[in-house]
Amino acid sequence: MAAAVAARSLGKLKQQNVALFVCDLQERFRPVITGFPSVVDTARRMIRGASVLGLPVITTEQYPKALGSTVQELKDVLPADSPIVAKTLFSMLTPEVRELLKQKPAVSQVLLCGIEAHVCVLQTTLDLIESGFEVHILVDGTSSQRLHDRAIGLHRATQR
Repeated sequence: MAAAVAARSLGKLKQQNVALFVCDLQERFRPVITGFPSVVDTARRMIRGASVLGLPVITTEQYPKALGSTVQELKDVLPADSPIVAKTLFSMLTPEVRELLKQKPAVSQVLLCGIEAHVCVLQTTLDLIESGFEVHILVDGTSSQRLHDRAIGLHRATQR
């Protein structure tokens, strides 16, 4: 299930315009994120679907030196040409990710999953909208440590 969030306009997804963003699903978060196995399962299914459809997939890791790497379940299905970008910002929209998007000028819509809903997912959403992208948060692929934080993050993402 996807929740389209505030943007100039929302429309149906068009395969040639879509990229999948996978935010910070790392080993260190496994024991503390509510519903982590379900979030990983959704991300895994989305990565597989994106691969079949030829959609670009961009994955980030928040400070991997301290928080570990992307969970193996996702690394196992990531297409070989899909970058995993280390970051120390809350947003996935780092300079490196911006450069990757410039190489894919047709991309105007982003499917977004990952953690935490009220921090990195929210900041990524806001930055993408500010940059002119249409964002669809995969609510069954997004969580936080506390359900209240998840709810607040998803609610905030729908506001203009």
